[in-house]
Amino acid sequence: MATTIPAPASGVPVGPGLSMFDPIFIGIDEFGQPVYITLAYRNLLAGGEPGGGKSGLLNGIAAHAALSVDSRLVLLDGKLVELGQWEDVADAFIGPDITEALAVLRRLQVVMNNRYAWLRAHGRRKLTAADNLTVITVLVDEIAYYSATVGSKQEQEEFVALLRDLVARGRAAGIPVVAATQRPSFDIIPTSLRDLFGYRAAFRCTTPNSSNIVLGHGWAEQGYTATDIAPTNQGAAYLIAEGGIPRRIKVAYLTDTQISGIADYAAWIRRPTTAPAGTTTEWEAVA
Repeated sequence: MATTIPAPASGVPVGPGLSMFDPIFIGIDEFGQPVYITLAYRNLLAGGEPGGGKSGLLNGIAAHAALSVDSRLVLLDGKLVELGQWEDVADAFIGPDITEALAVLRRLQVVMNNRYAWLRAHGRRKLTAADNLTVITVLVDEIAYYSATVGSKQEQEEFVALLRDLVARGRAAGIPVVAATQRPSFDIIPTSLRDLFGYRAAFRCTTPNSSNIVLGHGWAEQGYTATDIAPTNQGAAYLIAEGGIPRRIKVAYLTDTQISGIADYAAWIRRPTTAPAGTTTEWEAVA
């Protein structure tokens, strides 16, 4: 007998699904105008001191990805609680375990290589929405935890190498990376890695140098420094995109209750359905 699964009573309206190729609302600028980013072909780096609002930005992007009909989520969260409410809608949720983190990054690398082989076979250079392949959105809360805190030096170096490869090659294959750190320093975010991120957001920083490490060399000297963000102004940041200048924004904030409601609804619309026998996704094929 068929069983009907009721929609969660979370206050989230049932409506048409979003797409990762749609612009993602992340907040407002200093003039009160909405700010959108298009993440399907870009990566995003967020840096700043603890409590500045980085997790708010990550959760807003996770909400859009969770409600997108063409998206899969891979989450790495060393503290477990910043992205933990999205665990039920993620294909992989990695906590404070670098062995698991490395395993999931290796799987993503295989999927990426397979997609590039498919693109080459079809004479193409990047995926589009018409290809009906999911955008695998990778969110990493605290790069430094996996690259400088937990595990052996060899494991940390492998994590950095795999992450760099995903950031460098993943966007055209539909695997954007959103990463955050509260330690914006050259050992955590070397220039060669930073410059691969199409979007960079500097939340409050304690020194102009830290702000420059996120935004790029010289911006603090031109007056664009995250040190002038008040400690009480959580969610404020300077956002820079490729070829642009930093703009002051205020990131939209979701409460824990709102995140729970959106995550419940996203889990409901993503509930398993009957698939033809023997059918596997590209993600499952490399498990």
